[in-house]
This record gives sequence, structure tokens and C-alpha cells, in this order.
Amino acid sequence: QTVLQGIILLPLRVICIVFILLLAWLSASIATCCQPGRGFLPLKGWRRRMIQTTLSSLTRMAYFVMGFQVKVKGKAASLPEAPIFVAAPHSSFFDAIICALTGMPSIVSRAENLSTPVFGTILGALQPVAVSRQDPDSRKNTVAEITRRALSRGQWPQVM
Repeated sequence: QTVLQGIILLPLRVICIVFILLLAWLSASIATCCQPGRGFLPLKGWRRRMIQTTLSSLTRMAYFVMGFQVKVKGKAASLPEAPIFVAAPHSSFFDAIICALTGMPSIVSRAENLSTPVFGTILGALQPVAVSRQDPDSRKNTVAEITRRALSRGQWPQVM
């Protein structure tokens, strides 16, 4: 009986996850379409709210479809309390659920990830601090950008 359930559930889960991923891509594309100051200025107004609500909800839904139920204990620190927060160790796809639960903060990511089809568009909507492994000054530039965002007095979202 469990084999039969797996044969039926696996394709349904894959179809649902692909559909959710396409909705997330569409939402990210709409929110970043014709964005002024792309990447240099923070998203504001409806664009930021759309990213926070839509992508957060879709990410939670995708994890639920995959069979994960996340229970949060406590309360995440707000932007004024902690402009930067750390999630560690960040070595798996579970980092996305942390993003969804904390309001879709900006993240630090490899610059190459932004050119990945579909995921790159979604990642770009989070306005990540892009780290280039080819640039010898990348570490210094990343620290400077994180500092700039942290000291922006709430203009930028939290940085994870």
C-alpha cells in the first residue's frame, strides 16, 4: 500500500512544486519589472510587499507539499532590533524556509546564482548581496555592502 501511495503522491507533489515555482518566478518577475535603480536601490511600496507576502507564502506552501511542517518557537528579531541576522550552518535547501519565516530578507549569495534560470529571478527579487569568487576585492566589497545596508535605518530589509 505504501508503494502505491508513493506512485500516486510523488508525481502530484512534483507537479505542485513546479506550479508553485512558476508562480514564484512570475511574482518575482512582476515585482522587479521596470524597477528603478535595479539592485542599487531597495524595493519599496507594493514591490516589497509583494515579495514579502507572495514569495513567503509560496515558499511555505512548497515546503508543505514536500512534507515539511515547520513550527516556529519564539519571535524573530525585527529590523530595528537586528538589521543583520545569521542563519547557520547554511548548507542546505532549508535556508529558504528561514527566509520565508523571517519576511524574505536580503541574503548573501554567489553572483553566479543570479544567472540561474527561474531561481535567479526569484533570488534577484530578494536583492541579494552578490559575492563574486573571481573578484579579489569581493570580500571587502561584500562587507562594505552589508554594512551600508545595515546602517540604512530601515530602507533595506534585514540581511541574512
